[in-house]
Amino acid sequence: MPVRFITRHFMKDLGIDLGTANSLVYERKKGVLIREPSVVAIRKNTKEVLAIGNEARQMIGRTPGDIVAIRPLKEGVIADFNITREMIKYLIRKACRGRVFIKPRVVVSIPSGTTEVERRAVFEANISAGAREVYLIEEPVAAAIGAGLPVHEATGNMVVDIGGGTTDVAVISLGGIVTGQSVRVGGNSMDEAIARYIRRNYNLMIGERTAEDIKIYMGSAYPLEQEIEHEVRGRDHVTGLPKVIQITSEEIRESLKEPLNSIIGAVRLTIEKTPPELVADIMFKEIVMTGGGALLKGLDKLLSRELGMMVKVADDPLTSVAFGTGKTLEHIHLLSRVLAPIRRAT
Repeated sequence: MPVRFITRHFMKDLGIDLGTANSLVYERKKGVLIREPSVVAIRKNTKEVLAIGNEARQMIGRTPGDIVAIRPLKEGVIADFNITREMIKYLIRKACRGRVFIKPRVVVSIPSGTTEVERRAVFEANISAGAREVYLIEEPVAAAIGAGLPVHEATGNMVVDIGGGTTDVAVISLGGIVTGQSVRVGGNSMDEAIARYIRRNYNLMIGERTAEDIKIYMGSAYPLEQEIEHEVRGRDHVTGLPKVIQITSEEIRESLKEPLNSIIGAVRLTIEKTPPELVADIMFKEIVMTGGGALLKGLDKLLSRELGMMVKVADDPLTSVAFGTGKTLEHIHLLSRVLAPIRRAT
């Protein structure tokens, strides 16, 4: 009897939004417990893990030669299996408060364009990290569920999920993706575009954290009511000495044109491939934007102008996918058809 009681008491269900930029963990009936950067600091020679999450992000660009801060997921897929496993293990143990005997059931989000090999890598990483059972859910479906869209009904729902490494565009009906596109362009591509523009136009080298800060503070996809000017510090590409420049929000908007055009192109292509009845449903409703990239100022206005359709940003775009995995856990029998269980190879 005591053993049964302990087992029932410590059973946990976790939803994990395993993102290129950030990872979130949702516990059933409790909400989002963890939100940390998908960054791991390791020692180069031994591959020893020194820090994970917020602590590791603080080390980006500031580590000595024998330590490197890396993102183990690139463009939404696992780039380093062992480091990713350690990061997932850290997230699971933190959610389980260090109780190593707890084996949670886990629902993990994955980009819609991942291959079977990539899906199995995510599955195996979670099993190796201590999960007793793993289900995969495609990110746009999880985002739609998290945003409160009726994905199980026979009506069209369109989601544009802009993450750190990928943008997933999908039209969802009856619990499945009818048409969709996944492009490996996201928030990280925007950061890189900003850094390239500043290097090309000002001969100024800046790091990824600085580029991200610029994007958050003054990045936009549509003209602002009041444009911003900002001081940027970095290293002169020619002399190698410190340098300070003034840059405007108009220039940053110009630098973001290429990644934004890729996202708009993916949305257009998805609409072109969507059955007319579902397009009519979407026009009657709105295209919903989720993910951290949806917070770029004016992106909803740009999409609406380019597509001639109504576009809105989800109430909490950063946590939509995590909430979607959580809602799936809480209604797993009703939403079972949106899941893609993978069994270990025998």
